[in-house]
Amino acid sequence: MPVDSTRPKDAACVTPLRAAGRGIPPPTLIAALARHAAAEDAGQRSISGSVEALRAAGLLAGVEEDDTRDLATRLMRIASANLPLARLYEGHVNALRLIEAHGSAEQRACVADRVAEGAFLGVWGADGAQPLVLEGGHLAGQKTFASGLGTVTHALVTVGAFDATRMALVPVDEAGRQDPGTWTMPGMRATLSGGFDFTGLPEGDALWIGGPGDLAREPTFLGGVWRIAALQLGGAVGLADMAVAALKAAGRANAEAQIVRLTGIFMQAAALREMVFRAAHVAEGPEGRAVPERAVCLSVTSRLLTEDLGLRTVTAVERSLGLGHFHAASDTARMARDLSVYMRQVAGDALLLRAGSHAMAGDSLWDAMA
Repeated sequence: MPVDSTRPKDAACVTPLRAAGRGIPPPTLIAALARHAAAEDAGQRSISGSVEALRAAGLLAGVEEDDTRDLATRLMRIASANLPLARLYEGHVNALRLIEAHGSAEQRACVADRVAEGAFLGVWGADGAQPLVLEGGHLAGQKTFASGLGTVTHALVTVGAFDATRMALVPVDEAGRQDPGTWTMPGMRATLSGGFDFTGLPEGDALWIGGPGDLAREPTFLGGVWRIAALQLGGAVGLADMAVAALKAAGRANAEAQIVRLTGIFMQAAALREMVFRAAHVAEGPEGRAVPERAVCLSVTSRLLTEDLGLRTVTAVERSLGLGHFHAASDTARMARDLSVYMRQVAGDALLLRAGSHAMAGDSLWDAMA
């Protein structure tokens, strides 16, 4: 931008935040995203080209309030083709959702206009060696595991700690502040993740969204992890699809052992897709706003169960393809690495306790499944 929450009203900022973004990506787009994934992973092609393909398809401007099934399907389909890209897309959607929930009408309109002009958003929460704080009118500190360096133009970051944490939308396109060398993970390499140093950025460059503690308010915090579940599900199905294609090419797809092993993946995925749809519907609608813990329980449960599916899929694909799966140029190996790294972003035990506490607090477990 820069972004300034104190500037006078701008007559040009009139676009609603949820004005566009409907629809499922066409097969031709999904195929193109899958086709470019290997080159993006190898650093031979920037993932920004795939981001621009999403923009050209009208998928970055926002999401309608009643569009949860479409959004969940969109996340799944993009993840099945290109999980690192889906990770960046989910961050953009997450930022829009948080700004929609906690920003003012003027802020929402201005962010929508900036997105229409080409801004691509992310949500960066993990602090680096020096936690991000506001000192003397300037930001100080770093973020780590910041996805989309050089592609994300504005990041919604957490500033401060605990109950005093605030959200600020800050421009992050200054190359000298980026440190991609800190990302040494074996997977999700195409996300161009790493560190970012905010030290010295003026407070006036930040658009402050909501108040202290708003980030953790439900149902937009843990209630939103249904989107992670959608990506895990899509990544698992995409990996299984790629394995089936490899088996067909080798003339081994009709072996009974292969059919039995991979059909179990399909059956579990089919059931979990409906669960993710339900979690999305509750979290994004009036039911979740009325009973936030129900949204949290459903979203967290779907996130944990799709993680189980992902782990099962990685193992099944290794057994189905054998040593060839581990070849340096193997698409299934690349997809399995991405999925394995992505599934390990949060503390699963804490999520399990949160979901179980809600489920067991009612008169019957049936209540939690309603």
